[in-house]
Amino acid sequence: MIDDLDLGFDEPERGEKGRHRRGFRKGKGKSGGGRGKTFLALLMALLLLGTIGGGAFYGFDRIQNYFVTPDYDGSGTGEITVEIKNGALLADMADALVAADVVKSQKAFIEAAEANSRSKNIQPGTYKLRKQMSGANAVTAMLDLKNKIVNGLTIPEGRTSFNIYKLLSEKTKIPVKNFQAAAKDPEALGVPEWWFKRDDGKKVVKSIEGFLFPDTYEIPPKSTAESILKLMVNRFLSVSGEMKFADRVQEERKVSPYEALIVASLAQAEAGNKDDLGKVARVAYNRVYGEFPCNCLEMDVTVNYWLEATGKPTKTSAEMNQSELLDTTSPYSRKLRGMIPTPINNPGKQALEGAMDPPSGKWLYFVAIDKQGHSAFAETYEEQKRNEAKAKEAGVI
Repeated sequence: MIDDLDLGFDEPERGEKGRHRRGFRKGKGKSGGGRGKTFLALLMALLLLGTIGGGAFYGFDRIQNYFVTPDYDGSGTGEITVEIKNGALLADMADALVAADVVKSQKAFIEAAEANSRSKNIQPGTYKLRKQMSGANAVTAMLDLKNKIVNGLTIPEGRTSFNIYKLLSEKTKIPVKNFQAAAKDPEALGVPEWWFKRDDGKKVVKSIEGFLFPDTYEIPPKSTAESILKLMVNRFLSVSGEMKFADRVQEERKVSPYEALIVASLAQAEAGNKDDLGKVARVAYNRVYGEFPCNCLEMDVTVNYWLEATGKPTKTSAEMNQSELLDTTSPYSRKLRGMIPTPINNPGKQALEGAMDPPSGKWLYFVAIDKQGHSAFAETYEEQKRNEAKAKEAGVI
């Protein structure tokens, strides 16, 4: 490359014929032309070297980052809270920490976590950390439970939305009315529109009931009623999605996912033992879509739901009077033909499984026969009466 660089100097003579050498100028101005060319060439060379030098420095700085992990030193300063969401991978955790300026780079945290065999124990939740910590110190801090802000709340299976609002309010001090207001628009909380479709020709009533998945939740600081309900809806969608609940009930049960969710809530309320969840779901399907004379549910739990929804105290079956049991004006009447408008509680995973894949059977009746909550199932009313007699002998009814 240097051979091609003309700096403006004449070549030495090559003998008699060297007068025709490169750089030889005839006539006047020979010396002046040489000085001009030399100056221009030197200027270009300096500019070229300056450009190469700056580029080399910039390039070196970038290349260095590939070999040297950008990281802070020490245990950091100040205090900051960082939320690690459910299902977060190491890369997701690293992104959250970088965004909060806890660690300098994603690579610093991931390398430190991979070097620490206990890092797999880092749990979702909210952590109290410091800014500008080394990756290793950030991992150590997140493994120390003293730095985890524990604000957990367990929502039991089968609770109604009304009851859940009270539990959440007691835990967070957020007024019940805030949860009620947020629940008025289930789709705004994340429930997809397609969930609110029915195949039985009945009008759809959009309700949050059934979508507040029972589980133990870490309530992040400064949560709102809306953000908490969204968290619970998202958990429902995650669990039901993993189960392929919607696809399977449409293909195998030939009902809409929403109707199957209602059945899951009925099974959750009626089954006294988890072993019977699927059988109770089968009874509900048989009564409403099968050959039951009234094609109605005739389940006391629907009466209780209406009592709670209208602000009245719930009752045991023995406490219910005839006007309540035979009421035909309630949208949750025992005698309502077809499926009720909405779920009546928030069922857990096993109840969803029972509604999705119930055992085969032509049962139309059931009654609890022991104090562990197990039920006997019957296809005919005569058989049901014999099971009721056994239940009375056992002191269950």
